[in-house]
Amino acid sequence: MCENLRINNLKYKDMLRICAALILFLLTTSYSFAFESKTALIKAGEKLTLSDCIQIALDNSPNIKRAAYNYKISKNDVSIAKASFFPTLSVGTGYYYNGTYAKSRDINSNYYSANAGLNQLIWNFGKTNSQIKMQKFNKIAALYNFDNTVIDTIFNVKTNYYGVLAAKATMDINKANVDINERNYQRTKAFFEQGIRSKIDLVNAEVYLSDSKINFVQSTKNYQNALVLLNNSMFVAHAPAYEISNTEMFNYSTNEIPVNLDKLSEQKKDISTPPSGVNDAVLTTRVEKLAILENYKFTPFKYTFEECEELALKNRPDLKAYEATLEAMKQALNYIKREYLPDITGSIGYGFRDHVRTNSLNASVGMQTSVNIAQEKFKIDNGKLQVDLAKNDIDLLKQNIYFDIQNAYINMVQLEKQIPLMAVKVRQTRENFELADGRYAVGLGDYIELQDAKQNYNTAQNTYVQTVYNYSVARANLERLIALPQEITITVED
Repeated sequence: MCENLRINNLKYKDMLRICAALILFLLTTSYSFAFESKTALIKAGEKLTLSDCIQIALDNSPNIKRAAYNYKISKNDVSIAKASFFPTLSVGTGYYYNGTYAKSRDINSNYYSANAGLNQLIWNFGKTNSQIKMQKFNKIAALYNFDNTVIDTIFNVKTNYYGVLAAKATMDINKANVDINERNYQRTKAFFEQGIRSKIDLVNAEVYLSDSKINFVQSTKNYQNALVLLNNSMFVAHAPAYEISNTEMFNYSTNEIPVNLDKLSEQKKDISTPPSGVNDAVLTTRVEKLAILENYKFTPFKYTFEECEELALKNRPDLKAYEATLEAMKQALNYIKREYLPDITGSIGYGFRDHVRTNSLNASVGMQTSVNIAQEKFKIDNGKLQVDLAKNDIDLLKQNIYFDIQNAYINMVQLEKQIPLMAVKVRQTRENFELADGRYAVGLGDYIELQDAKQNYNTAQNTYVQTVYNYSVARANLERLIALPQEITITVED
């Protein structure tokens, strides 16, 4: 018998170990799945387009999920309001004991009883209908609020996507500027050692080299911050290294741009000290240029300002949400006005008492109302004010829509006109820099002339990139303001 107990005890311990191992396996698996679900949105080394980034944001946005939950809540509120037309069932049971003690005798009784009843609203003069309509309009407003959240999410992704492209272009410009200043320092030092140039030219070359390195470090930081903003707009933390593709307006010679917050190849090189050797110094600098400045193109915006305003009034989900809210306020006012009207109800019930074995059946139809006249008056006044307030909000929003579109359209058109002019300026400043560099190399130009030409060229490039970025954002903003249908989107049913 003891042997059997020992064997059973061992089996029991083995079962505990197996259960513990199984629980640990399930916890580990669920944790790893939860961790992978966060990073599975972006795979390491993946090439993402703007549409891919938008889709990731739409699938992962907590704001969109919250708007969807609010819509579902409002949808259930409609069902709750409709439920007032359904009967109410009541069921009860109990055991009762009553004891009375007197001088002459004791009287006590006990019995068990059960009852069931059914109450039905027959008519309340449209009060329930008003509540149902009010909740329906609230549901419509929630649906349009969801659509508006989607539009804002898409705009944020576009803005930050363009921000990464612009930051990368600026970083490349500053990197090329470092190379130019580095070669120029080597050349100036060679001239100085040959007695062709003065010491001040050499010192100035070293100062300009240091400044260019500082600007490059700053642009690298801006690039990393742009990556953070893009990941944030996609709601992806711990994003692996991935690449983003060019757009029509940001078109590099390579189709992908590396996106990695941990490893930036430009940072691996030590740029804190000037170059030491000048044995292989060239006597002419190579003027750098970026492919983005050569390959820029865009499709003109096809809508006029008047068409944009018409589209906004037709498509804006926030305006439709305001209009639905106005209708909900009107139905709420109707309900308040009908509160003094009676409710007509019917009921039927059945009861059983085992004391005398009695059964009872009852049915009734009744009409009841109670109202505080003074309170009802002020509630109606408040309801009217709520309707007026909703109308005022719609008028204000329409005013804001008009001026926002006007401002955005003017900005976009002006930037659209500036871009080709800036491209011409880049080519002109580059040609001027090449001429100044050639003059300096043969001893005809001075160092100040060379640095002014180089600075003008770099400024023109950076301004050009910033203008392209501003135009891209302005165009995306105008599309947002008129709620232009997007290729990538999501509905509340999705």
